[in-house]
Amino acid sequence: MQMKLKITVVAAMAAVAGFAMAQDVQVVKIGHVAPMSGGQAHYGKDNANGSAMAVADLNAQNIVIGGKKIKFELMAEDDAADPKQGTAVAQKLCDAKVAGIVGHLNSGTTIPASKIYNDCGIPHVTGAATNPNLTKPGYKTTYRIIANDNALGAGLAMYAADTLKLKKVAVIDDRTAYGQGVAEVFKKTALAKGIQIVDEQYTTDKATDFMAILTAIKSKNPDGIFYGGMDAQAGAMLRQMDQLNLSNVKFFGGDGICTTEIIKIASGAKSLDGVICAEGGASIAKMPGGTAWKARYDAKYPGQFQIYSPFTYDATFVLVDAMKRANSTDPKVYIPKMAETNFKGVTANIAFEANGEMKNPSMTLSSYKGGVKNALN
Repeated sequence: MQMKLKITVVAAMAAVAGFAMAQDVQVVKIGHVAPMSGGQAHYGKDNANGSAMAVADLNAQNIVIGGKKIKFELMAEDDAADPKQGTAVAQKLCDAKVAGIVGHLNSGTTIPASKIYNDCGIPHVTGAATNPNLTKPGYKTTYRIIANDNALGAGLAMYAADTLKLKKVAVIDDRTAYGQGVAEVFKKTALAKGIQIVDEQYTTDKATDFMAILTAIKSKNPDGIFYGGMDAQAGAMLRQMDQLNLSNVKFFGGDGICTTEIIKIASGAKSLDGVICAEGGASIAKMPGGTAWKARYDAKYPGQFQIYSPFTYDATFVLVDAMKRANSTDPKVYIPKMAETNFKGVTANIAFEANGEMKNPSMTLSSYKGGVKNALN
């Protein structure tokens, strides 16, 4: 009888201990926003994969914050690259009281969403949106871990002038915050370098037919065309440039066109050989942990890599690193630690300027000769 009583007591104690341990696990949600539908869904899926991979790696570390074991969960949302949907999703994440947000992808969605995150006091880190206006308000909740358009547009213009010795260039943009921003920087720098801007044309991020604007540009006989926009439109332009015998004209663009997907969209267009694009950050091979990380990514998400996932991976870790240093998952407590970030990530050693821009960001130029993306620097 005494033995049975002992067993019962031990079992009860074990049950209580188990209950206490279960109670000590705290679920912390991290939001992720990108276009998961529409023509830019391949970017969004890649970005979400990067954050999901980070969450899995973080959970494998059995992190304890504030005396509680933390289980991170990713709350991935679709903004469809639409500013209105982007702000609606931002408010949804605020209402859900997520601890931090990775995103958005597009500058046109990130900029209006950033005010909402500031107003509700939740930090967000983008590894993709590059318009310099994002950090101009000086929100203490806004951070970027990639070079902005001032670096990308200027770098491409300098390459066009100094390396390729181009004299005449036409500029096209898709009228989005991203497209206009990077095109304006390219134009300004090209003019300063002595390049003549022979034509300026505009389209949208939903367009598919560019024959009229390309025909107008052809009459100006440019050495190059700069396009501020994304790969879906750029790939179609390249095919249509072939039709107009513009295959020998250099084609420039920022990180929006600097994907592997553009190779598929261009469908063997000869004009792809003339593409030169710029993206924030080092090439995978030159990232501190890039090669090993990419091998793991490809094993987990075969054929889905585009461009930004290493940055969304690091963005997720940057948020959690600040939580760990503050010993709190409460945004009000850990936001001040974001500004003190000094994190050795897969992409770079990440630290921030006072306005949330990354200190000393890298930039990579790439070409697509022979249908393969290759880093030029």
